[in-house]
Amino acid sequence: MKNNDAIKCPDKATFYKILIVRLEGLLSSEEDWLANLSNASALLYNNLDNINWLGFYLFKNGELVLGPFQGKAACTRIKLGKGVCGTSAQKRETLLVSDVHEFEGHIACDSASRSEIVVPIMANNDLAAVLDVDSPTEDRFDDIDKIYLEKFVDKLNKYIDWSKVC
Repeated sequence: MKNNDAIKCPDKATFYKILIVRLEGLLSSEEDWLANLSNASALLYNNLDNINWLGFYLFKNGELVLGPFQGKAACTRIKLGKGVCGTSAQKRETLLVSDVHEFEGHIACDSASRSEIVVPIMANNDLAAVLDVDSPTEDRFDDIDKIYLEKFVDKLNKYIDWSKVC
């Protein structure tokens, strides 16, 4: 964990359930999309083990544009179908990549990244953004991460008016 206030749980599913409750607590009294995405990225980054970058890419004018994030400076624009983020956005499906060096067309913003999960964020059946999480460890993400990061995004969607973002 990255800090002493990090969530400690006996299993990953319980961890994510508590994390989603904390997310709702952060977002329920705030209407500003930028503040909410910033807090969501900080909450995840400071509680997920073994990650080196986490953030949002917003879908604007037909491409993904860097939004709130935690970690090293990142690629600012990604075309649909390019890299893991662009492919996830184009397919409108979560991608779990155990080794990014094996992913054709991977965009290496941080050479330390080895695995990645990208969750598309849909609003009214339209792509609004993606949640991108990178790890320096191969095979870091599994189906439990996929299920609960998708639930995290679902909860986030209840508090973000994407029409004001993109």
